[in-house]
Amino acid sequence: MNKFAAGSIRFWLGLVLMTSGLCKLTGGNFPQLVGPPFLEKELAAHGLGLYARFVAFSQVGVGFLLLSKRFATLGAVMSFPILLNILVVVISLQWRGTPYVVAFLLACNGFLFYYDFHKLKFLFTDDDTRLWAIQVQRENPKLDIANLCALAIIAIGASLWKYSEKTAYFLINTGVVVVAVLGVFTLISQWRKQPKWVVCG
Repeated sequence: MNKFAAGSIRFWLGLVLMTSGLCKLTGGNFPQLVGPPFLEKELAAHGLGLYARFVAFSQVGVGFLLLSKRFATLGAVMSFPILLNILVVVISLQWRGTPYVVAFLLACNGFLFYYDFHKLKFLFTDDDTRLWAIQVQRENPKLDIANLCALAIIAIGASLWKYSEKTAYFLINTGVVVVAVLGVFTLISQWRKQPKWVVCG
């Protein structure tokens, strides 16, 4: 049950962050689930336009990490300070309702910390000598590279929005489709590796 809940939260939180960031970077021209698309314009009035753009790019990157599953734990760690920053900003701007939404996202992030504690507990141990013996193993490094290339395509597309909306939209959608295809491929690969039940008559 915890595994299903964690997987659902990772997917939902990743989708929220990624679409929210892309919506901000494209001036509200990309569909999103939650979040105001005009954050950059709002913060630019206070000389914080570059900070708002940095937050938007960070949302895209962290959302991608959560959706990739391979780097979901890293995404959960990185999403916490981003959401905390957004919470402080919306409270400072005195937006109604938004702080409660962001606080709920932080609570979801906290559940991911709880579920992935076995991966993070080395941060709380004094003796890390046994960790040196653990080797980094990736079953399919080419898939990791493909995911990073998809993220690069999305980031380049978002950067080009002010110069060519058509090119930017094409690159962003291409990157999103590639991420989705790679995600489906990963799920199918994992399903095939699971032991199959044999019914004996």
